[in-house]
Amino acid sequence: MNIFIALFLSISISFSNYNQFNQAFIDVSKEQSSSIVSIVSEKTEQIQDMFFFNPFFDDFGFDKNPNQKERKSRGLGSGVIIDKDNGYIITNAHVIDDAEEVKVILFDKREINANIIAVDVLSDIAVIQIDSDNLQEAKPGDSENLQIGEWIIAIGSPFGLHLNHTVTAGIVSAVGRTDVVSRRNFENFIQHDAAINPGNSGGGLFNLNGELVGINTAIATDGFSKSNAGVGFAVPINQVMRVIDDLINEGKVLRGYLGVQIGPIDNDMMKALGLDSKEGALIAEVVKDSPADIAGLNAKDVIIGMNSIPISDYNELRNKVSSAKPGDVIVFNILRNKISKNIVVTLGLRPSEDQLYAESNSLNYDLLGFKVENNKDGKGILIIDIDSSSNAYDKNIRIGDIITELGNEIINNIDEYKNILESYSVGDAIMIRVVSNGSPRYEAFEIN
Repeated sequence: MNIFIALFLSISISFSNYNQFNQAFIDVSKEQSSSIVSIVSEKTEQIQDMFFFNPFFDDFGFDKNPNQKERKSRGLGSGVIIDKDNGYIITNAHVIDDAEEVKVILFDKREINANIIAVDVLSDIAVIQIDSDNLQEAKPGDSENLQIGEWIIAIGSPFGLHLNHTVTAGIVSAVGRTDVVSRRNFENFIQHDAAINPGNSGGGLFNLNGELVGINTAIATDGFSKSNAGVGFAVPINQVMRVIDDLINEGKVLRGYLGVQIGPIDNDMMKALGLDSKEGALIAEVVKDSPADIAGLNAKDVIIGMNSIPISDYNELRNKVSSAKPGDVIVFNILRNKISKNIVVTLGLRPSEDQLYAESNSLNYDLLGFKVENNKDGKGILIIDIDSSSNAYDKNIRIGDIITELGNEIINNIDEYKNILESYSVGDAIMIRVVSNGSPRYEAFEIN
């Protein structure tokens, strides 16, 4: 009899726990779905009627293609109401990219035209606004508290309006993911396995407390389709709120600026510099008269912390500096010739992309966007820095890689490299053979 009672109690407790766990998903879905919207964007595209294309028009000074036509292109995404009183909605920049008209469809089926407030391509975040009442806003959580293995819920509009407000669930697979969409962007993604698909972009990621912890942005596919393959990425809500505060109040994001070219620390670099680990970011160049230069940071300094908080790699440093405000005073913890130092820097305002491009060119990068030197063993040349504005930067090429072929030519030294490079110009496509940690591969990109 006692065994029967114990078994009955055990089953009852398990069933009760299951119901509580199940109810958490039901509650979040019910409470937060109305804070999610579907977004339809439209823009005009020019298309060529190739069948009637006449190449002779250009020779006589006429429009090269008088049969050029226009068509309306339609995009679909999701968004999250973040301020019900002012009608502010967060979405992805790529959802409303170049849109001429934006329409929002609410949970209760109302359709409302929206105004684009501001867009930040580097974080892929945008703010739009609608004029309406009876809105429900999402409550932002703290993405810094997210734990790997924690349950999360995604809500959005995958594959079309007929599937809007779809709810999926999964766990946090990883945090701090970078180099997912573009190495030029400021990426610090939450990786999760809740199913998200085309149309989910800009939708909300919630924890089981019903708090908004991220904005779904990208998916990894199997390479043959555009559908979910179990790997999704979301911009952490802490980063999102930092961005939208500036977008709403300033019309653009005012990011902190240090004025250094930085790169990763690999095994060889660690040994050469006498470091105990690969943690931190190596300064390859200091921009003249920049905040870093004024404060006394030097090339070959290794930044290992900001305000005594450790820096794991150069991506984390880049993200943290950009998340700071111009005028913020930061104590950078560095290693210089194996000696620990603290350098106090007052951050400046990050220049525009055009200004940064001009700045990069002034740092003597070559046509491909590299700084190179002869490899010690005489085989190929060593990449010692990469211009962040070059197309090569978006490829899987790293500082410390060795270039052994340029085009169809084998390279043994810098002179051969420079001679071959003279036959190329901006706009050309080029393929190079690089060796990373002993493993060779080919990379191709357009020279910009």
